[in-house]
Amino acid sequence: MSEEEVEGFAVVAKALADQGVQYMFGIVGIPVMEVAVAAQQVGIKYIGMRNEQAACYAAQAIGYLTRKPGVCLAVSGPGVLHTLGGLANAQSNCWPVLVLGGSSDQDQEGMGAFQECPQVEACRPFCKYSARPPSIQLIPYHVAKAIKSTTYGRPGAAYLDLPGNLLSGSVDESLVEPFPRSPPPPTSLAPPQAVSEAVSLLAGARRPLVVVGKGAAYGRAENQVKTLIEKTGLPFLPTPMGKGVLPDNHAQCVAPARSKALLKADVVLLLGARLNWMLHFGRAPRYDPHVKFIQVDVCAEEFHNSVQGSVCLLGDVKEICGQLVAASPGTLHPSQSSWWDSLREKMQANTAISNKLSHDTSVPLNYYAVFHHLHQLLPEDCIIVSEGANTMDIGRTLLQNKHPRHRLDAGTFGTMGVGLGYAIAAALWAQDSAPGKRIVCVEGDSAFGFSGMELETIYRYKLPIIIIIVNNNGIYGGLTDELFSDIREGIDPALATPPTSLLPQVHYERMAALFGDNGHFCTTVPQLQRVVRQALDDDSKPSLINVMINPMAQRKTQDFDWLTRSKL
Repeated sequence: MSEEEVEGFAVVAKALADQGVQYMFGIVGIPVMEVAVAAQQVGIKYIGMRNEQAACYAAQAIGYLTRKPGVCLAVSGPGVLHTLGGLANAQSNCWPVLVLGGSSDQDQEGMGAFQECPQVEACRPFCKYSARPPSIQLIPYHVAKAIKSTTYGRPGAAYLDLPGNLLSGSVDESLVEPFPRSPPPPTSLAPPQAVSEAVSLLAGARRPLVVVGKGAAYGRAENQVKTLIEKTGLPFLPTPMGKGVLPDNHAQCVAPARSKALLKADVVLLLGARLNWMLHFGRAPRYDPHVKFIQVDVCAEEFHNSVQGSVCLLGDVKEICGQLVAASPGTLHPSQSSWWDSLREKMQANTAISNKLSHDTSVPLNYYAVFHHLHQLLPEDCIIVSEGANTMDIGRTLLQNKHPRHRLDAGTFGTMGVGLGYAIAAALWAQDSAPGKRIVCVEGDSAFGFSGMELETIYRYKLPIIIIIVNNNGIYGGLTDELFSDIREGIDPALATPPTSLLPQVHYERMAALFGDNGHFCTTVPQLQRVVRQALDDDSKPSLINVMINPMAQRKTQDFDWLTRSKL
């Protein structure tokens, strides 16, 4: 290679840096090893993970936190296929991520090449853009187009296929033309007439409700949402990752009365929230059959998707909130009304039930006692990562957020296994953008099992993440040690072990010893308080805490099943 020539892997790295990429997560091997090295040489931070799926989860969480896609680097064949869960999760969550996949040499296609796989086609259903650059010279163009696609319009995923011969090949450097960095996505306003219609509909409502979604958090609309809510006096309900756009303890937050608020509202304003399964499709029996919806979304295809919207405001949620503020004459619903009175009554009743469970510290512990006492200790500005069934759902209620983008969980796709990848991304973001901010990863024992070896990644990069495993010996619920042994005695374990059961009393905290550290095992509230304080005092290393709870512990009784099903 002459001094004027440049290799494909170097062109990839420079193109990524030119587009502002800061973080790359992945697992190296043939043929992408040199891509990771080249990325580091141009200043991109490379974090080596233990599974491509977790790497993809981390890359998209960085995308959510920064509005710039993280990159996931995968080897050919199985490596790329392992990222599909992450691609689907990012696409469903509307988070920007770019996956780079190595692939077999082009001149061996169809011959049974090493790890040959139709990767572009396999990724396309889960991506906004999936392509293979046809030459080294065109790599910068395709990198720029892929990254633009992840952030423009509705954010999502992109995939670029990089054959081995493309990466190892070389061309005259003068033939490789850098592609300009895409400017931030353009913002747009809703038509003034539609804004006026929305304000009139809210003003005439007897039981109005605002739902603050993840889109408002991603759109950095917290200041505008706060002004809108406080000027109009409307009650609001956050979605799981809309928590913190306004503080959970805000006087107008009606989260403790979620079911009643949705059921009785006659006009609902959706700020970056979709009427999918998480909001029960906007249909009866979870809603009044005559409820009217005002939809605010950056994607026109979302309008009228489940039910007919009454007013549709297409554009940037931050800008549209500003329009609504300007068009609102003032208070649209008084704080002293029968609607507010009924919501407060329901909130008080539900809070009383939760408080009773929270103050029951008998052993074995229940979820509410663990989360109540944990919340009392955690800094109010910590980022909470949470996954698991009851662990995530109950924790969403008791582990409150006061800041936007400070809760990361299973999200729209309901994906288990995201926890440690998300936590790694959050810790890296905090190191660079918010030094001293703590990351607390609250995992069910089943959820932890999906990505537990990423614990080694956390220790390798010295990320001071506090990992708390809420251990109930199973999926949804497990068995006590005695009952587990009794039902399996003398029977083939594959026939006798309940499908939801995991091995009881597993000491996950001992995994810390693999890395020369000491984990913590807790069965009581005082033990939990002591080790959490200890972990918060030491921000030089990770902490692993295993909290045993009652295998039969459940949520408080719900008015509706959590998952609304079709009644066809």
